[in-house]
Amino acid sequence: METGKREEPYREGGQTFAEMFEESQAKQGAVKEGEIVKGRILEVADGMVLVDIGYKSEARLPTNEFSIIEGKPQVNVGDVIDLYVESREDDTGIITVSKEKADKLRVWDDISAAAERDELIDGVVVARVKGGLSVDIGVKAFLPGSQVDLRPIRNLDKLIGQRFKFKVIKFNKKRGNIVLSRRVLLEQEREAQKSETLKKLAEGEIMIGVVKNLTDYGAFVDLGGIDGLLHITDMSWGRINHPSEMFNIGDEIKVKVLKFDKDTERVSLGYKQITEDPWTAAADKYPVSKQVRGKVVSLTDYGAFIELEPGVEGLVHVSEMSWTKRVKHPSKLVAVGDEVNAMVLDIDVPQKRISLGMKQCEPNPWTQLAEKYPVGAVIKGTVRNITDFGIFVGVEEGIDGLVHVSDLSWTHRVKHPSELYNKGDEVEAVVLNIDADNERFSLGIKQLTDDPWETLPRRFPRGVKVKGKVMKVTEYGVFVEIEPGIDGLCHVSELSEERVEKPADVHKAGEDVEVMVLDVDPGERRISLSIKAAREGTSDYRAYMSDSAGRSQFGEVFGDKLAAAVTKDDRKKG
Repeated sequence: METGKREEPYREGGQTFAEMFEESQAKQGAVKEGEIVKGRILEVADGMVLVDIGYKSEARLPTNEFSIIEGKPQVNVGDVIDLYVESREDDTGIITVSKEKADKLRVWDDISAAAERDELIDGVVVARVKGGLSVDIGVKAFLPGSQVDLRPIRNLDKLIGQRFKFKVIKFNKKRGNIVLSRRVLLEQEREAQKSETLKKLAEGEIMIGVVKNLTDYGAFVDLGGIDGLLHITDMSWGRINHPSEMFNIGDEIKVKVLKFDKDTERVSLGYKQITEDPWTAAADKYPVSKQVRGKVVSLTDYGAFIELEPGVEGLVHVSEMSWTKRVKHPSKLVAVGDEVNAMVLDIDVPQKRISLGMKQCEPNPWTQLAEKYPVGAVIKGTVRNITDFGIFVGVEEGIDGLVHVSDLSWTHRVKHPSELYNKGDEVEAVVLNIDADNERFSLGIKQLTDDPWETLPRRFPRGVKVKGKVMKVTEYGVFVEIEPGIDGLCHVSELSEERVEKPADVHKAGEDVEVMVLDVDPGERRISLSIKAAREGTSDYRAYMSDSAGRSQFGEVFGDKLAAAVTKDDRKKG
């Protein structure tokens, strides 16, 4: 089947195909195996092509040896083509030829000539093979992985289907072995670019480069034959965790040359230095007491860093986050990425530090406490915590008042507050003091009732006899409880008319005794008692104290000066 004829003769080297065919026929004479001959296409039918090669017999070859476009073989009657003679005529008189082999041999010749002239050839990467890539340059050639690029490429598959120029670095026609290199070309181009770049490379220059590689610590930028390092700290005035947040490989960026060592050809680059340092105007933009808004960019145990603008961050200390909440960690209130309001507390431009406060944007509840809870007011609350030194009572949300252990009871000797209270107990207390500056709220429970010591001199006047219980025995006397929580000391000299060496020999704890009140001192919370005076049967305290022995014994306990003052006071009353 004839697919068409050329309207005009195609010329190659000044000859038409017909002229080339006739010349070939005149030269070839007898067809020999292994030779390349020219043939004219006579017929195309049933998937086969019949070709006249100037021999007594025609040659045949399948149409699949021709290029196929949209399912049709690109072959026309009258075309003159090169053919490789595989074998002479067989029993049927047909000569076996191959267009594909003829094309390959011609390609080999072209490649050989290009290699000898040190010329470049085009090729398409077609497959990944062991150790490198397979490239179609008319025939299959090998491109080692080390010769693909200037730097090793991890993913060679991404190059499949791409067309490049190559240089032949190894050629062996007999073994059918061709080795290519793309790296050699890139090195030559890079050296040419490098020489041009070095002419204009200088510290302070603004240059355009291409991001070639990204690492955790920065990016390598190709300035044109020479790479420079753009460190992560020189990428942005703001905070970034990885260079990939700003750049991608292949990005074309403008950079500033920060440092250039001509001997080592090391270049340090800056990206943020192209723009002005935001701290230059920070003092004017963020004066003390100004309210600002920013984004939480980092959390630490001691606070949160707030970005006010790229490159300008402030610290909100954990103590400046809430007026009332005891913030153990910033994450309890904020998270990275949150937008928050804050107030500028202090700014140090040389050190690039700004102190911020979040609680200052809200009213301080401590300043309102004095009005709501004046000293002397009675409040109700729940015991929230118990410590060795007292109990904390909840007054408002986040505000606790402390009842010191000394303000729990007038008379009870409290060793630990847990003896009297448990967490969750509802209690009443009296406001004793509010220190808004130091955020302290002092409460008292014993102040709900009168101090029994204030009325003790009236209830237990000097000379009165009372019954009590021995609570404690010491070397210098015994302590007798005359009412719950009220103890008095009966000195060893007041135990008996006879001399007592060891109080423990005559009295035991828990023993009931009768005593006479000798003196009461509410300020010092002391009571002086006498078992001896109560036993003598006298009810006349002045008569007892006027006795020289009595005064002497009283002086041993309280001091001669105090004894003299007591007797003098009694004489005035008498």
